[in-house]
Amino acid sequence: MPTTPPPASPPPQGTSSPPKVPEGGKGKKLLDQVTDAIRVKHYSSRTEKTYKDWITRYILFHHKRHPKDMGAGEIQAFITHLATQRSLSASTQNQALSAVLFLYRHVLLMDIALPSGVIRAQKSETLPVVLTHQEAMSVIHKMTGVSQLMAKILYGSGLRLMECMRLRVKDIDFGNHQIIVR
Repeated sequence: MPTTPPPASPPPQGTSSPPKVPEGGKGKKLLDQVTDAIRVKHYSSRTEKTYKDWITRYILFHHKRHPKDMGAGEIQAFITHLATQRSLSASTQNQALSAVLFLYRHVLLMDIALPSGVIRAQKSETLPVVLTHQEAMSVIHKMTGVSQLMAKILYGSGLRLMECMRLRVKDIDFGNHQIIVR
């Protein structure tokens, strides 16, 4: 009767190996491989949704060609299209570029070097309008209830809206004047 080896022992405390993405994702659809890679890296669910949307747009822009058959030229054409035909802002173009580069670097495991001549939208030179402290307090004091409480937390802490909405009572430490963001 053959003996089976003992189960592998867990790594010692304090050491961890980097998470691995399934190699090539054999048998999985491309967007499922993207989902796996994003989740291994612990990106937010919104980032996952956004990246998958941009990757889908990239593939559809090139008439459903598989990304492994494309390269820097096709990425450049897509980003140029976003800048010239769609007139998207520079930050939106950066988001699309990041999604496509994530696909190549972390899913297809291909290193893509973009040419420096990619046409990009110019960042806006206008400064955002910011309320003075007195104006912000005036707006907050006209609010009531939960909306006012959330506005005070957002203004005083610098939390993002979704972080504020996900706060629970146990996340607020009044004794130490701290908010724990999970």
